[in-house]
Amino acid sequence: MVMPFFMLEFVSEVNTMKNNDVRWIQRFANYQKALKRLSKFIEKGELNELEEQGLIQSFEYTHELAWNTLKDFLESRGNEKIYGSKDATRKAFKLNLIEGGETWMDMIQSRNETSHTYNNEVSKKIANNIIGRYYPEFVELETKLKDLVNKENK
Repeated sequence: MVMPFFMLEFVSEVNTMKNNDVRWIQRFANYQKALKRLSKFIEKGELNELEEQGLIQSFEYTHELAWNTLKDFLESRGNEKIYGSKDATRKAFKLNLIEGGETWMDMIQSRNETSHTYNNEVSKKIANNIIGRYYPEFVELETKLKDLVNKENK
């Protein structure tokens, strides 16, 4: 059976939407794995210098997956023009996917600092923020996204 052109376009759009749903859910699964690794550092308590470096590296990876998961989710819902972590964070905050908008913006700043700064004092400050401020936001995001996955699977 030959499908009219306008139907092919519609089917293509539906398939793209499904692929976008799969994409954000797959990215979310990777985010959960990264968060689990970060949790191990948080649960350990007192960290030596090497472990602190591991905490920061784990934060970098978790943050990268967090904002990319948000970006993929938002795009799967028709949001366009999300080019980076700040765009994804602002849009997610507007849509109540995240609550601590200022904390998430601070995360972006910390992430940039970890890439370009090799100062022990800055590292300590960032490590304290990861433990006290950023990690709870990551856990909250995981909870919200789990709820969304569960709603979609019903």
